[in-house]
Amino acid sequence: MFQQVMETFSLWALPVILITILTYAMFKKVPIYEVFTDGAKDGFKVAVNIIPYLVAIIVGVSMLRASGFFDMLSAWLAPALTFFNIPADIIPVMLTRSLSGSATIGLFSDIAGNPASTFLTTTLAAIMVGSSETTMYVLAVYFGSVKISKIRYALIVGLLADLMGIILAILVCKKMFG
Repeated sequence: MFQQVMETFSLWALPVILITILTYAMFKKVPIYEVFTDGAKDGFKVAVNIIPYLVAIIVGVSMLRASGFFDMLSAWLAPALTFFNIPADIIPVMLTRSLSGSATIGLFSDIAGNPASTFLTTTLAAIMVGSSETTMYVLAVYFGSVKISKIRYALIVGLLADLMGIILAILVCKKMFG
């Protein structure tokens, strides 16, 4: 019953929100099309402004990957994780998640598509991807696009949140799926 209610809610949530916004805008006599196109222009300007930051983060991740840094760190961490019965295949996902979402999705696809991967490895990778953020990407792109140069504690807090997401993903996955 609950699942059916949630499916119905999910199906209707977006259309109801859109219709409510449009109705309210018409009631307030807002020129909807003009406001929409102004927003689209601003969005395009933001997209152009973040291109250098996107290129920088992509190049940085590619350099780390090509240099063998991730492989070296994976080899170094593998014995400790194996001691705690955490699959070593998951290490690249743990290492790249804070840096690049697309790289992590690619690694997850490799794990999920590999017939040798266990259910635990695939599930753990999926939970890790969903429970952490691309902190470095967010700092580079979003902070850079609005010209924030002093990130203060954002990096530390973001990386700690990512670490907690990884740890909790491991604990939840171990508890639920053994």
